[in-house]
Order: sequence, then structure tokens, then C-alpha cells
Amino acid sequence: MSDAYAGRRERVREHCSAAGADAALITRAANVRYLTGCAPCGATLLLTRERTLLALPDDLPPDDTGEHLIAADVPQAPVAAGADTALAAAAAAARMGVADLAVEEHDLTVTRHRAVASLAEGARLADLGQVVERLRVVKDEHEIADLRIAAEIADQALGELLESILVGRTERHLAMELERRMIDHGADRAAYPVSVGTGSHSGQPAHQPTDRRVEEGDFLTVVMGAQYRGYGVSTARTFVIGAAPAPWQVELHRLVFRAQRAGREALGPGVEQYVPDRAARQILEAAGHGEASPHPVGHGIGLEIREAPRLGPSDMGKLDSRVPVTVGPGVHLPGKGGVRIEDTLVVRPLEEGGPELLTITTKELLAL
Repeated sequence: MSDAYAGRRERVREHCSAAGADAALITRAANVRYLTGCAPCGATLLLTRERTLLALPDDLPPDDTGEHLIAADVPQAPVAAGADTALAAAAAAARMGVADLAVEEHDLTVTRHRAVASLAEGARLADLGQVVERLRVVKDEHEIADLRIAAEIADQALGELLESILVGRTERHLAMELERRMIDHGADRAAYPVSVGTGSHSGQPAHQPTDRRVEEGDFLTVVMGAQYRGYGVSTARTFVIGAAPAPWQVELHRLVFRAQRAGREALGPGVEQYVPDRAARQILEAAGHGEASPHPVGHGIGLEIREAPRLGPSDMGKLDSRVPVTVGPGVHLPGKGGVRIEDTLVVRPLEEGGPELLTITTKELLAL
């Protein structure tokens, strides 16, 4: 992996040279990790044309400073506990004689930006923009392998939960159990807080689990993801609890299933970003649920749970191969419940088999 990290840093250097900058100051945690392997811990990376320096707090717990988390060829500079590593890196840039310093203005507060400018004595500050975020969009096979493992962990945890007794348990308890199971199976942590919604809560976007207990005949929607070596996935499934599903449940689940499949099948290199959303949304609109899914059908995913590209109805640009994305339409009927089905996939050309499905737990409407 050291060679992969070095190659990524070199691409940032090439951008800086083309833009006339002597160095770049990388402060966004996911970007630091992408370029060094260093887990998010308040570190700052300084890249000059000749040198690399990683400013790290000197009070990190052992697990965050292990060599397996930081590329072996990255020199490190310990910074006193409580001190800002960005300021330490800016001072180092001044000592190196940097004249033009590119910084991630979208990550720095106004106060930090002013402090960096004052410590980078004589250097002109420019905006690096989202250069690193754009590099992160297309994943290499090392990254995709980590995503596969994260998906396997999430699928395994969900599969185990579905084999247990669910009636009478609370949404909150089920969410906590899923997070624990993912960690037990090797996840760093949950990629984001697990959402479990039952009955009238099912299918709601971003539902916060409550103390509502699972009842027979409920829809149960689980939205979850595991993080492995920093890379996260996302999946959502909807089931029926303890009884044969009612006709309206079968109909609604079949509708969202069809919409989600259409969105998945629309993925491909060179496809406009809005096309998967349109494919899924047209099916929902034809059934009278166009306004029930106001959010984009999906988005990129990786070191952050929401990355570029966004798959929304007005998003421009084209998809590339090896871009992991989510596809997850849903419909919620107020006071009644709903369905959400989401997968994480990797965009692949047809000659490679088309979109690679990472989250493989069944999408069928099971009665649990």
C-alpha cells in the first residue's frame, strides 16, 4: 500500500505545480487518510515538491499510531497534546521557505485559516479546492477490496439478526445489537448510526430508533453499514414481522424493489449521474409516489459515507468505472409505514459483468 499512497500524493503535487503552488496543506481527515493511511486523528499533511510531513498529536492511543495505519515512507512530526497540527505544519512550511501554499479552505474555519496564514510567514495562501476529493472518486482495487469486506460484515450481522426473535424488542435495542454484531465480525465501527424503523416508522429516511416495540404484522426497515479500515458501505432492507404480509405491503415492497432494480441496472461508465435516479423515480411516479422520494436515489461512498458523485435528478457529469455508489429508493406512507431498499455497488463496464453488487442480503419480502 505504501506505493499506492505515494502515487496519490504525487498526483496532488502535480496539481499544485500546475497551479503554481509550492506546497499543499491537507487538513480534512478523510483526505489525510487517503494520502497516508493515517486514521482520522487530527493529523495534518504537508506536501511540498520535495518533502512530505505528517503532523500528529503526540497523545494518540496506540491503535491510532501503529505502523499499519500510516504509510512507512511518511515522516512524522509529533505535536504537543491540544495543539493544532495545521498550525504546526504551517510553521514547518515557513521554515522550508514555501512561498505559495495551497490549503483546503472548505475544511478550515476562518479562525484556523487566519492562524495558518500568520504562521506561514510570507507565504501566499491559495485554495486547493476539492482536489483530493476528486481523486478519491475512482477507487483502486485495494479500496474496493476493503469495501467488499465491509459489505460482508454488514450482511453477516444483518443475517444473524434476522434469525433471532424480533417481536417485542425495541427499535433502539435492535439497532444497538446490529452495531455490536458488526464490531464482533471485524468492523472498525458502524459506518453511521444504525436505523431501525418498525410499523409506522418503517421506510422513513434518517429515522432515529425509538423505544417502540416490534409487533406482529409490522414492516421492519433496517438501514445500516459497516466500516472496515476506514471504508464504509450502506444497505437497507425491509421485511414483515411474524405474519404473512398484507396485500398493500406486498404491493408497496414490489414497487420499491422494481424501482431499486431499475436504478441499479442503469449504472455504468459514461452514464449521466441523473440517469439512475430517473430510472427509479419514473417507476415510483407511475404508481403515484413521485413525491414520496424527494431525496436523490444514491451517492458515492468510501472513506466518507457520502462522497461524490451524487445521483440526483439534476446532477450532471458522467459516472466512471470503479466508482462505488449507493442506490436506495424508498416510499413512506405517513401513519402507515413504508419500504426502503438500498445497496452499495461498484460501477463496472458490461464486459466486466456490469455493476458489482457488494451488499447481497436478500431483497425479497421475507416474513420473519
